[in-house]
Amino acid sequence: MKINPLRIDTSKRNYEKIILSRTGINSNTNRKVQKEVDLIISKIKKSGDKSLLSFIKKFDNYNIKNIKNILITPNEIKKSYKYIDKYQLSNLKKSIKRIRDFSKKQKAMSWSNSKNGSILGEKVTAIETVGIYVPAGKASYPSTVLMNAIPAKIAGVENIIMACPISNIEDHALAIVAADLCGVDKILRMGGAHAIAALAYGTNYIDKVDKIVGPGNIYVTLAKKAVFGDVGIDNIAGPSEVVIIADSTNNPDWVAMDLFSQAEHDELAQPILISSNMKLINDVHKSVEKLLPQMLRKNIILKSFNSRGIYIKTKNMREIANIVNKIAPEHLEIMSKNKNDLIKLITNAGAIFLGEYTPEVFGDYCAGPNHVLPTSGSARFSSPLGVYDFQKRSSLINISRKTALELSKISVSMALSEGLQAHALSAKYRDK
Repeated sequence: MKINPLRIDTSKRNYEKIILSRTGINSNTNRKVQKEVDLIISKIKKSGDKSLLSFIKKFDNYNIKNIKNILITPNEIKKSYKYIDKYQLSNLKKSIKRIRDFSKKQKAMSWSNSKNGSILGEKVTAIETVGIYVPAGKASYPSTVLMNAIPAKIAGVENIIMACPISNIEDHALAIVAADLCGVDKILRMGGAHAIAALAYGTNYIDKVDKIVGPGNIYVTLAKKAVFGDVGIDNIAGPSEVVIIADSTNNPDWVAMDLFSQAEHDELAQPILISSNMKLINDVHKSVEKLLPQMLRKNIILKSFNSRGIYIKTKNMREIANIVNKIAPEHLEIMSKNKNDLIKLITNAGAIFLGEYTPEVFGDYCAGPNHVLPTSGSARFSSPLGVYDFQKRSSLINISRKTALELSKISVSMALSEGLQAHALSAKYRDK
């Protein structure tokens, strides 16, 4: 089991080009899958519930004859509590509280200013109906439920519909309980591109939503991309990634395990270590080799390291910051002792974890900030999911007669320069 990530020394020429070529993967460009997704969407738009039931049978592997049976009933929700223990329930509630407390600080409020009898401002309102997608394999993910449902609820979303390919209540009990505790209004047992299409366009049974959030496989991702514009979406998610900055003061085993925590997601996940200390890099690699055989998902981790992993030896702190800003990672761990100086130089990262006692995994589950983050370099222009993603703003403009006289002259001049006569006359009518 030979593990061999790419090693890069910044003293070598073209190191930035090499790094970016390794990090520049885009898993969302599969044309064959896109054609399949487009066909699924078109059938859902045309035949609604009939096509949805057919796709649920084909892709979700369970047969539902009546469309109403895709709804998780109140009795099933009540039953799901019996499949989780008190410890799980207690920790779930603790996580909800931390995420809720953090999210409350993000809520925007309407505002207005008055001057010379004129009023300018913004009216902030919640999106009315939101669909949250929760993936599932042998089990589903309660953390995904929390991170998507809690900020939506705090924003004031009236109707939250959750889609998850729930084959049976027992295996997905924790996700169902999480949805119940977070105030999700409906839980629908459906997944894949067909679930995204049903949420985006509605069927006779399923209400059309205004926005869809939540992660998924390539089919879900491309479906979200395809329906964007008809509905809002959170982002186009790529493989998970972590960049860890470490030095001689850090425990190599801790660094290795934090790299593993991202690599175990899938073969395309990306673990990256950056350090100015070559001994630390070598020690971490020894830890990687030592700990890998103990991992349940060692084959996935191995492929991730060998196809996407990078060890980067740098000269100084400014060089480290420059590399991080070029990569714009989803997760950034600054474990090194100079974390406070480094953070001042970092501008592009989805979530930043400071100090050796702040592993990325805390962010996944219970620290408080959202774990739905920009990937594949999109942290250059995108932010973590938050309450603000479930709110919209309307400009408020109320111009007094006195101010209208002033604005009329400005508007007439600009309208005529653009050749728009009616614009100019509309403004001029107020100049009286």
